[in-house]
Amino acid sequence: MSQESKVVYGTEDLLTSLCNSVTRVLNVATQCQVHYSGMVQRITKTCLKPDIGCFVLFDGGFSGLVVINFSAQTAMELYQSYMLNMGMPASELAHSHTSDEVSNIMGELMNQIVGDFTGKVRRELQTHITQNQPKMLVLNKQVVLSVDTHLDNPEARRVTFYTGQNNIFYLELAIDRTEFIKLHDFEANEVLTPDEVIAQTNAQSAQTEPEPAAQASEHDSLLKSLGL
Repeated sequence: MSQESKVVYGTEDLLTSLCNSVTRVLNVATQCQVHYSGMVQRITKTCLKPDIGCFVLFDGGFSGLVVINFSAQTAMELYQSYMLNMGMPASELAHSHTSDEVSNIMGELMNQIVGDFTGKVRRELQTHITQNQPKMLVLNKQVVLSVDTHLDNPEARRVTFYTGQNNIFYLELAIDRTEFIKLHDFEANEVLTPDEVIAQTNAQSAQTEPEPAAQASEHDSLLKSLGL
């Protein structure tokens, strides 16, 4: 086997790529100067924790689960910074992390983070994964989550993130142990077809805020399915 084909991309590399997507998206969207710890924890289970927990499932070339847990202070810092960066007057901002508007914005940011990550997977690993719509929940107790798929050799990691105001949030990744071995050189450039460009534009246009009643119904159904 040639030296090039021995280049391996494993779980920690995927985690680093995901963490870089978190910092890239949040730093651009909120100007909060988010960074993450140089240490990573091996964990045995993934959990949604108070005050706001968000999770996304992905599947395709490999399967997994991404969870991000925010304290109320962290969620409000990111929400307020994002809205102010978008030009929203401070007087019109929500004042509580339990507000639907805060959950909507945090869910939108989560969607952008995972979208950035899946794009890098497509470009750099030349495989394809799909994601479901992020679910954001305001919680007052811990909920254990498991990946809704058959994983042969699951691994889980937790990384600590810090905001510009030194608020903390945690990212957890559960994934089947996998390694990507480079067979030959390739350019890691993303070239979108016209159909993909149109699809992206339509998807962004379709991301409108749901009606409060419909949103409340979906939120209640999800809490019920989690046994809350």
